Amino acid sequence: MAKRIIAKDGDESLRKRCKDVTVFDDKLWTMLDDMYETMQEANGVGLAAPQISVLRRVVVIDVGDEHGKIELINPVITSMKGKQHELEGCLSLPGMWGYVDRPAKVKVKAQDRYGKEFDIEGTELLAIALCHEIDHLSGILFTDKADELLTSEQLEERKK
Repeated sequence: MAKRIIAKDGDESLRKRCKDVTVFDDKLWTMLDDMYETMQEANGVGLAAPQISVLRRVVVIDVGDEHGKIELINPVITSMKGKQHELEGCLSLPGMWGYVDRPAKVKVKAQDRYGKEFDIEGTELLAIALCHEIDHLSGILFTDKADELLTSEQLEERKK
């Protein structure tokens, strides 16, 4: 496994729509493993392929709950319920935070690393991570949806 470079704000790959994955092979599996390692080393809870400059519909998530490591290939949100308004950050936008409206519960249909379809449900942080990472696949950043943006310094001031 190898750590990948995380694209930062201004990188054009973050604003492009990703293509579906059609080949489920060693190359994909290596990318998934690399993405997970990169996310963990960066202390993130999710990473989408465009964040490593690969324009494919691939996401890894681990919010530290019972689901553990989640790999989503070609994910699609199939239902959303409720509402939550929480603070989000992004590995591609270090030092930037924002309050975003997201569903309280989401269902997602995706494929695993072998191409087998499955469904996953998420609430709370997992719902946020699913929506946030799937947005990346359409070139959407959390800053596009945030109703208030804060720098790390502004966030620290509010905590006092």
